[in-house]
Amino acid sequence: MVRKLKFHEQKLLKKLDLINWEASAGNLAELRVIRRFHLQRREDYTRYNQLSRAVRELARRIRDLGDAPESAAFRARSTSALLEKCYAMGLIASRSSLEICDRVSASSFCRRRLPCLLLKLRMAQNLKSAVTFVEQGHVRVGPEVVTDPAFLVTRAMEDFVTWTDSSRIRQHVLNYNQERDDFDLAC
Repeated sequence: MVRKLKFHEQKLLKKLDLINWEASAGNLAELRVIRRFHLQRREDYTRYNQLSRAVRELARRIRDLGDAPESAAFRARSTSALLEKCYAMGLIASRSSLEICDRVSASSFCRRRLPCLLLKLRMAQNLKSAVTFVEQGHVRVGPEVVTDPAFLVTRAMEDFVTWTDSSRIRQHVLNYNQERDDFDLAC
């Protein structure tokens, strides 16, 4: 019989999963990716891993289609559709061949997260501060403020990542560049 945990013990063990400990303790690659991209939830990594596995499996199935004329036309359409989708998501660098889809991994999805793109756009100095900016509501994508660091940004949305209008960081950047409007001073 196990006694009930006291409050301070519950608080210390809140993020520790003793039930699934053995399954997750041996995966060093998973921990490396979680630390590198500052993932808050392990479920995000497992979801990205499932998606990348599905993309690789789909690429293999398309590649293994027969050489009959009707399957060749279907294979060409399917290949172009998969390459276009992966390229639009930003998972692959070019639409040249189906072999590129075999290299899609969970890290490919992690690179398309909003904090990683803030680093790429030089809106943050490091990944930890980028995650903080997103969580505090300083960043918007298009007209919507995004507060979830797990937000995946496609190539089309990449141009619309900006600071929110009420962000203090935006005001500091405008002051530094001497572009702040007199109307903004009143607000």
